[in-house]
Amino acid sequence: MIGATLAGLRSRRLRLLLSALAVVLGVMFMSAALVVTDTLGRSLRDLYAGLHEDTQVQVTAKQVLPGIGEDSATTPVPAALVRRVAGVAGVARATGVVSEDGARLVGADGRVVRTSFNRPRLGTNWTGERGSVQLRAGRAPAAPGEIAINAALAQAARLQLGDRVGVLTQRPKQTFIVVGVIGYRGDRDSVGGTHEIAFHESVAAELMLGRPDVYSAVDVRAEPGVTPDVLRDRLSSALGDDVVVRTGDDLRATQSESAREDLAMISQVLLTVAGIALFVGVFLILNTFSIVVAQRTRELALLRALGAHRRQVVGSVLVEAVLVGFTASVVGVALGVGIAVLLPRLVGGTAMGDLGLGAATVPPVAVLTSVTFGVALTVVAAVGPALRASRVPPVAALREVSVPDRPLTKLTVTGTVIGAVGVALLVLAFTDGTDDISLGAVLGGVLASFVGAALLTPSVARPAVTLIGRLFAWSAPGRLGRLNAGRNPRRTASTAAALMVGIAVVTAVNVVLTSATASFRDTAADYFRADLILTEPTSTSRPQTFDPAILDRIRAVPGVAAVAGIYEDVAMTARGRTGIVAVNDIAAWRSTINAEHVSGTLGPLAPDEILTDADTAADLGLRIGSPVKISFASGRSRTFTLAGTYRSDWSSGWLMPASVVPDLSRQQPSVGLVRLAPGASEADVRARVNALLADSPETVVTDPEGFVDIITGVFGTVLALLQVLLGITMLIAALGVVNTLALSVLERTRELGLLRAVGLSRGQTVQMVTVEAMAISTFGALLGVAVGTGLGAAVTRALRSEGITELALPWAFLAAYLASGVMIGVLAAMLPAVRAVRTDVLRAIAYD
Repeated sequence: MIGATLAGLRSRRLRLLLSALAVVLGVMFMSAALVVTDTLGRSLRDLYAGLHEDTQVQVTAKQVLPGIGEDSATTPVPAALVRRVAGVAGVARATGVVSEDGARLVGADGRVVRTSFNRPRLGTNWTGERGSVQLRAGRAPAAPGEIAINAALAQAARLQLGDRVGVLTQRPKQTFIVVGVIGYRGDRDSVGGTHEIAFHESVAAELMLGRPDVYSAVDVRAEPGVTPDVLRDRLSSALGDDVVVRTGDDLRATQSESAREDLAMISQVLLTVAGIALFVGVFLILNTFSIVVAQRTRELALLRALGAHRRQVVGSVLVEAVLVGFTASVVGVALGVGIAVLLPRLVGGTAMGDLGLGAATVPPVAVLTSVTFGVALTVVAAVGPALRASRVPPVAALREVSVPDRPLTKLTVTGTVIGAVGVALLVLAFTDGTDDISLGAVLGGVLASFVGAALLTPSVARPAVTLIGRLFAWSAPGRLGRLNAGRNPRRTASTAAALMVGIAVVTAVNVVLTSATASFRDTAADYFRADLILTEPTSTSRPQTFDPAILDRIRAVPGVAAVAGIYEDVAMTARGRTGIVAVNDIAAWRSTINAEHVSGTLGPLAPDEILTDADTAADLGLRIGSPVKISFASGRSRTFTLAGTYRSDWSSGWLMPASVVPDLSRQQPSVGLVRLAPGASEADVRARVNALLADSPETVVTDPEGFVDIITGVFGTVLALLQVLLGITMLIAALGVVNTLALSVLERTRELGLLRAVGLSRGQTVQMVTVEAMAISTFGALLGVAVGTGLGAAVTRALRSEGITELALPWAFLAAYLASGVMIGVLAAMLPAVRAVRTDVLRAIAYD
């Protein structure tokens, strides 16, 4: 049996090639992801090993806001702490260090220079060449108006020594002279893609921490004979509980892990693509083995007649699957490793090269995991056809036709039951009489409905494909192609399923995001009474800020009635971490947003008064006059008196006066709201405000609808990623159509010969095969759009309580998905059509 299996595999190698391509693609992405992840991890470990080489122990302030990442600055330590640390026994040197994200260099084009993959833009104080830091060119900053920048930033901004540049920090834009270029050990231009600007000691704290005479941390070197662990314990004992003392090894491990988590996005994207490719490839493999088994009916029956047991028949098909899966997986691993090996060379001079990607390493676990997944999925997909092959009776060896297609009764009943359960879950979720719809129940209903629709696909395949085929069947060859597409509903459904899955998922997400955008845009007028909004042009995790003095200048512009500056930060209350907002003018705030007065006063606030929304006050049991203790990022704590409560769709939480700004981690406003006077020209006022923002390139002027577009801009990134995944799905789906048609052409060799013999021309043969392919692929695309739209509508309805109140369909995308189905059919028909055209008439008639 093994010999017969190997011989049969050699004779059918071309039939199995396209199935193997799906496995090759999936395993290629998987192995590339695993190798790149391992390489990034090793490179970052090597990089950070030298980053704090000169730091044996580091002292920082205990964080007032534990667990807060990019959205809050470090709690600073006072400069006096450096002297205290230096006085502890065993300390050889104590150095105050400023190192904070948020130093943004303005390029020659007036735009802020951005980092790759949202890496930090550090502002530091120059403390000399320590650890891996090296002065590669020029000199150190010797005056407040001088800076040194790392080589990666110098290259990105195309700067040279002596250039004058603008820099944005916690303070308004200032101009500096570039006097030095920094590099890092190992001839690196950056630390994991980070941009760094080193300021003079006299201004670094003011610029990056918002006030002088403070540091981010104190780096400590031990005297000879004193180990870092011993020194850490001495410092912890001497300095008390207000500080955190860590060794250099702990710092390096923490920073390496943090950077590795940030860069894991690359691996996750590759693994997601690999998963999609392998999942969709299962349909292709299943269909191929089903067709091959059907075509080998007489061969398998003959083996049974010669004494082969059912187990042997199953084993022969599974051995074939193992060999195909293993071969394809090995090829996929080789291609994936090749991509990973070439990647450092390809990205060496690009933005991605800043991440510190070293020479690729190939861990054995990556190879074993990739090959195992590839083989396992191939075998799983072949189990069904293998069991069907074992049921071929020996008497079939006497027949000249394949085993007829099995009835669809069981599949239809199963699909109907599962689909009904899904619909029932959705109905129960949407008719429970409350607005708070269980998202879990909806997702369960969506999943069950999706599975039910997939199982029902064969039942609707024949009538659907017949109907769709009429759009392309303008002649007798076209009608033949239409009828061929509906011959085997299982085969048609399995071929179309790969395309349906990809389009359904992308369509569902697209419907939700389009509905969210439409809902936010429709309710923008309910959020704001402002006519113009100052904000950053893209939505980021760390809001960008602008000079607060601009607010006073805008207020003086003719036609402006009110201006409110919004300062955003995080703080700690008795209930834990929370968001806070400070405004420069409460009256202007009330005139620029829609806020309902609930209790107390919403008038001007005293320095020790605070407002909150009514829901928060009710949850905390607060009344007008209740004390509220707030701990700020600066490390200071203050107790306020609750002066009033409000209700607003846009703003909620704690609202404070401008007196708290010095205690915030960002001491500049991130949003500005402008209300125009009656009869004022919006265009004229916008032009004047834009002129005032010349030194704040990260801030734009827009209207409420434009503000919604900025907030929903991230949806475009999600859709772009989904379109890439859809492209992978469509590629595999196209391979599935090619494979199905190629095997069908081989299966109908005698039929094609007879058609050619009675006068079917080469062109008509091509038309027949093309119509068949177009009908199948269009069926898959249409089914995917229909199922995806339904599922997206269900999820949108479930999110009504989150503000998504409108159902909007992305008509342009839906039309594009349907058009892509037609194009896939045209392209997929080329190779099978060529094979059909080249059929020798006499040999085809004699084909058995």
